[in-house]
Amino acid sequence: MFIIVDERDLVTNGYACRFGQEGIASAGFRPGQFRDWVDSAVEGDVQAIEAFLIGECPEREEIPRLIRRRSQAPVIAMNEAPSLEQTLGLFSAGVDDVVRKPVHVREILARVHAIRRRAEARQDCAAVGGIQVFFNGSDPVVNGEVLALPRRERRILEYLVVNRGRRLTKSQIFNAVYGLFDDDVEENVIESHISKLRKKLRARLGYDPIESQRFLGYLLVASPTDAVDRESLLAAG
Repeated sequence: MFIIVDERDLVTNGYACRFGQEGIASAGFRPGQFRDWVDSAVEGDVQAIEAFLIGECPEREEIPRLIRRRSQAPVIAMNEAPSLEQTLGLFSAGVDDVVRKPVHVREILARVHAIRRRAEARQDCAAVGGIQVFFNGSDPVVNGEVLALPRRERRILEYLVVNRGRRLTKSQIFNAVYGLFDDDVEENVIESHISKLRKKLRARLGYDPIESQRFLGYLLVASPTDAVDRESLLAAG
């Protein structure tokens, strides 16, 4: 989920459309709307944000400072024209990168992944047990073989792997995959996606790697032993 902040609807709508074409959920805000949202959003919604893109705004250097109070996700600012003073001010305010418009969304995605690599010291992939996912749009490798997945199922698996060790609610997964403000899709669609994903992973791994607990959410486990141990603990409790 990407957030775009700009005072012009034409810009936010345009980038939201282009991100959608790349399979990335996004939402656009005017500056005032964004300030209200970032102050009042619940923690789960904030943690679902993968990156923030800041365009033209009044008092633009205040936006990254607001973001940093709630999130450590990458923040990229877009400049209409080259300005050393403006660029230095944005970096001082907490942005991770500054780009010159026009910029393709694929370049933005590449820059976000580069920022994450530097911050988390990881490569362009991540693994849990026999599952390896990539952040360039490639299908995952499961037990040494590529597993072709529909786009939504692949995004869910990537999100589970990135958040390994954390239990994720249905709402968090929905927000990460579809976006916070997609009213055209019901949140329960996540249950269907995960059901199909579990069957495919179970067939390849020989066990169910996605543990689900009613009202608490989903957790990716690395091995059948982990899955059994967790079931035992739940039964004992």
